[in-house]
Amino acid sequence: MELEQANEVIPQEIDDFSGDPNGELDLPPEYCHYRDEGCDLADSCLNCPFNRCIYDEPGGKQRWLKRVRAKEMARLFTAKGKGIKELALMFGVSQRTVQRALKVTSGDSTMRGVKNNE
Repeated sequence: MELEQANEVIPQEIDDFSGDPNGELDLPPEYCHYRDEGCDLADSCLNCPFNRCIYDEPGGKQRWLKRVRAKEMARLFTAKGKGIKELALMFGVSQRTVQRALKVTSGDSTMRGVKNNE
């Protein structure tokens, strides 16, 4: 959009935001139209199941995926009776990683008395 055309459409009070020496407008969000393309977790930002964008959080998607994996490990451990060694093979991680995930999700009491070679 040419600068002259933009000035015709945009109110005068918004003109203060055009401080770019190259002539490009830096408009406030209410005057910008963008395509809501979402991400690989949601089709659009407006239909996202998360309260905040996962990519705005520290660790983002990787942290979320680790939490999901840890919850699934805990579910299989408690409900299905899978052992630590079996879970490590299923998820392609070390036995220590499984132990850490179970400790975080289920609490320390779940790990007491559990042998490593189950």
